[in-house]
Order: sequence, then structure tokens, then C-alpha cells
Amino acid sequence: MQLIPAIDLSQGQVVRLRRGDMAEKTVYSDDPGAVAASFREAGADLIHVVDLDGAFEGEPRNDAAIRAICAQGGIPVEVGGGLRSLEAIRAKLELGAGRCVLGTAAAKDPELLRAALAEFGPEAIVGGLDVRDGKVAVEGWVETGGDPEEVGQRFREAGLRVALHTEVSRDGVGGGPAVDASVALARATGLRIIVSGGVSSMDHVRAVAECGEPLIEGLIIGRAIYEGQVDLAKACRIARRAKGRQ
Repeated sequence: MQLIPAIDLSQGQVVRLRRGDMAEKTVYSDDPGAVAASFREAGADLIHVVDLDGAFEGEPRNDAAIRAICAQGGIPVEVGGGLRSLEAIRAKLELGAGRCVLGTAAAKDPELLRAALAEFGPEAIVGGLDVRDGKVAVEGWVETGGDPEEVGQRFREAGLRVALHTEVSRDGVGGGPAVDASVALARATGLRIIVSGGVSSMDHVRAVAECGEPLIEGLIIGRAIYEGQVDLAKACRIARRAKGRQ
């Protein structure tokens, strides 16, 4: 299992939201590059970066910060937020990202998803399955519509291999990850699922690492790292031990 720390960006700063609400934003750093370097040193497998301004406004807004993160080297980076065209995806890959996350675009524009997979390959594209009240959430999580399993099945039929599953109600509030829902989504779709949302303790890390589902590929952690609830280096070791057992 991959242990994936998150860097959410707004106005060039590292921030975290509660349940995707920009009105509940906490700023943790003015130096995204330094944060990325600390994650690399702790042994993280991958860094998950979200351009929050881009997600809400529909076009990229934090390229300078993303470039600084990617420039740290030694650790791959995936980027999402406001990627609604092939040009936007290409631009992020040119900044140094290893892959891009398509949430709204993948759910609402299947032709774009297929075109992105054809041009950049399935290793460069991750689908976003953000779920609020049992429905897929899009447009910065302010709109909902679509059954997650049905959307995930369409992703798989288009050629996608990996999807990020976020339970919006748990994001940034620490109630624990929706492990059962993520496992059910993986089994229903055949997608390799990255779990996101709700982690606030090492026990939550262990719960995902020990769930026993081979299609659970990784776990994203955000606020819990910044607020000291999860020791990233120790969490990485737990994830590596789980991977060794698979």
C-alpha cells in the first residue's frame, strides 16, 4: 500500500479545508516546496497535490507552487484540481507531475477521459470519485449526481486503472476513512482504489493497511500529518509492511 501525503493549495499556500468548504480553510505553510521536501524525507511513496482554486474556478491557479513541489525531486507527484482539458493535463505533466487526477472532467466528460487515456496513457491518469451523500460530487464538491459504482464502472470501461475515492463528509474532520465503502467500490468496479478522507490517527492508517483488499492501492493523509495526529515516517513503515504481505 502506498502512503500518500496531501498538499492542498490555495493562493500559493498549503492549506486544508473541512468537508471541502473554502470558508473553513486553515493555512499550514507559505512554502509548498519545503513541505514536499519534508514528505520525501519521511519516506512517502507519492505526493498528492490539489489546486483548490482551480477545482472551484475550473482552471489551474497554483502552477508556481506545483512547480516548486515537483522540483524537489526524488518522489513522484500527482496533481488534480481544475483539469478540464487535454492542454491543462499536458501543462501539469510538463511542470513535472507524474500523473493527473481527473474528477469533474472524468465524471462529466467521458470523451475527455478517453482522449486523455489515449494521449497520455493509463499510468498518467487517475480518476476522482468524490462522494457526498452517496452521490458523486463534482465542481469543487458543490454539485452531486451519479452513483459512484456506476461512474467507476464507466471509468474502468474507458480504460482507467486507478481511482481516488474521497468521502467528502469525512474530509478534514478526522472521523476515520470509509474503508468498507472503498473496498466495496474496488470490488464493484475492478479499479485500484486510493482511499482519502477522515484519517486522524495511526489506528486509521492500520485499518486501511490491514483491510486485506488487494485493490486498495493507497491512502491519502492530509490534516492529520500537519496537526501531528499521524507520524508520517511511522505511517510509511506500516504501509510498506502491508505492501510486503500482499
